[in-house]
Amino acid sequence: ITQQRTICSQLGRVKLQLLYKASIHGFTGAAFHERCDTRSPTVSVGYNNSGYVFGGYTKQPFTKSGNYVHDDQAFLFTFSGEKLLKYPVTVVYSSPGNYYNFNAAEMHGNNLNLTECEVYQVEGKKRKELIESIKTYKPIVNSVPQVRVLLIGPVGAGKSSFFNSINSVFRGHVTSQAIAGSSTTSLTTQFRTYSMKAGREGKPLPIILCDTMGLEESTGAGLDIDDIISILKGHLPDRYQFNPSAPLHSEAHGYHKSPGIKDKVHCVAYVIDACKISNHVDKAGGEAGRYPNVYKSSYIKEMEVSARLGVPLSCVIPVKNYSEELELDLNCDILLLSAVIQMLRFADNYFDEIKLICICSSGLI
Repeated sequence: ITQQRTICSQLGRVKLQLLYKASIHGFTGAAFHERCDTRSPTVSVGYNNSGYVFGGYTKQPFTKSGNYVHDDQAFLFTFSGEKLLKYPVTVVYSSPGNYYNFNAAEMHGNNLNLTECEVYQVEGKKRKELIESIKTYKPIVNSVPQVRVLLIGPVGAGKSSFFNSINSVFRGHVTSQAIAGSSTTSLTTQFRTYSMKAGREGKPLPIILCDTMGLEESTGAGLDIDDIISILKGHLPDRYQFNPSAPLHSEAHGYHKSPGIKDKVHCVAYVIDACKISNHVDKAGGEAGRYPNVYKSSYIKEMEVSARLGVPLSCVIPVKNYSEELELDLNCDILLLSAVIQMLRFADNYFDEIKLICICSSGLI
């Protein structure tokens, strides 16, 4: 138990769920792959008859392919009493397979005759708590079933990718529903309102992400300021086709002339591409790029977003979208979910103001 706690302390707020135990499920490759393939992240632990306890962590799932898979967060470890000795991955491209520098005698006493082997799936407590908080959230205004969050920002900032990333977390795998990519012009040409589910057949989440055309500096291109106002007030219909040279007018087909509070935007998230900033999450790397260190890192605090936009640093929420990955990553998930939690909190501030206005207008105060 002490050794498990030590390993968990290296990974953040997580717990270990046993997937495979050789003495129970069999000392065979088939038994191992049957119980461990496609599961990630994992911690594998070996015990030998010399008394050594050693193993490794990887965020990549096991497969039967036999191919090398890159994982810059992987590490090997061994215990010296209760102390954990850690060997981070060091990639040597000129020597395939030689990814770690460690002393075999120190790690396992040059004895690979295992008396027991265990594989655990790493489950994030923080991730689970955040997911439950989002799933059980209810707006404090009864007439609003779902919070509407407007994603706005320059062309290529990652607005559609952010929705895809949040959707991936709740689907349990990387998915791409909204069109996203790299382009000098906006790939999003329609106003889209995306409602997400907690799982493939789950209930709708209490948040709607509104995706828009990107902002551009030149006149007659990108999202028009008048369309932004119409979105905020709840006038724009879903799948409205943006026309940079002619914003939506009140007589257009589908125009919502009398939107209710549930149709309006309750929170605005300005999305900016961190690659355009000198310091960002991807560059921070290592422990600084992992939750919760990303919020504490002096490297991240030096980001220029707060000063450029004139907002408090506490309003700058660093995330990493899923763009190249094929599998979910615990730390990415937690950052993305934390951003959603902040959106819901800011929406609550909006609802508080609405309720206060209603009380004042009714003459109660």
